[in-house]
Amino acid sequence: MKKTLITGAAGFLGSHLCDRFIAEGHHVIAMDNLITGDLKNIGHLMPLENFEFYHHDVTKFVHVPGKLDYILHFASPASPIDYLKIPIETLKVGSLGTLNLLGLAKDHDARILVASTSEVYGDPLVHPQNEEYYGNVSPIGPRGVYDEAKRFMESITMAYHRFHGLDTRIVRIFNTYGSRMRLNDGRVVPAFMGQALRGEDLTVFGDGSQTRSFTYIDDQIEGIFRLLMSDYVEPINIGNPDETTILEFAEEIIKLTGTDQKIVFKPLPKDDPLQRQPDISRAREVLEWEPKVHRSEGLKKVYQYFKSLSPEELNRQHRDFSELYKK
Repeated sequence: MKKTLITGAAGFLGSHLCDRFIAEGHHVIAMDNLITGDLKNIGHLMPLENFEFYHHDVTKFVHVPGKLDYILHFASPASPIDYLKIPIETLKVGSLGTLNLLGLAKDHDARILVASTSEVYGDPLVHPQNEEYYGNVSPIGPRGVYDEAKRFMESITMAYHRFHGLDTRIVRIFNTYGSRMRLNDGRVVPAFMGQALRGEDLTVFGDGSQTRSFTYIDDQIEGIFRLLMSDYVEPINIGNPDETTILEFAEEIIKLTGTDQKIVFKPLPKDDPLQRQPDISRAREVLEWEPKVHRSEGLKKVYQYFKSLSPEELNRQHRDFSELYKK
């Protein structure tokens, strides 16, 4: 049985990765400090013999006894609300956390996949974004704490690969949506869904002409798994090239939910990218991967998921996380 460590395991992506690797017959070691993760996301896995959970911060020394075959480093705040509230922790998990896990992979001779992001491209001057593009990022802007943490993560991962011969993989994740997202995490899909469920007007920043490309969780997990099992060490975009404006997307949500909310406009946040669309030519060629789930189908599933949450759970998701951020 392969033994796999997944960090950020109680988060949105991490918990779905736990499901996939359990289904593939792996023994999964899940690790999370629960600042933004939620044990409810992996509660169904707790009784399994081939699943174990450790409440641990990967910016501190990480020890895993025995053999270890794979490491997937997904520990990091991923939404602007989170990483703007905890900027230092965001920088530390991308730098110190990555360093600790690369060292662990080296000690165990394990293959490691690190979760980078489309945000390494910043507000792009190239469209769509391919892996050869170096990006347009402000290192001192408010979003720099996330963007530069991920850029450093890629740099040190490649350094370990080149200098130590470590078996590494880098995935650049574009906007992904699905069940287990927090309604209050600030990302576009749960933000619009939450406003629709509460009967509030939908908030669009700027004039809504900025674009995003949304990938359903099942497609994202499949792409990550294929990359881990491949022999390819350079970064690969995993995302959906079906691009839409934020204004069009808000109108799509209103139509889906059958509500009559208005769309209200607020100033665009500093350094918010105006275009985001992946070039997935490399994923198609190397991994034989492309997204299968159309946005209309995926959004229906996510809306049904959010509608199925109890009033108590909805209230819990809307609570202020400020006390958690002080830890």
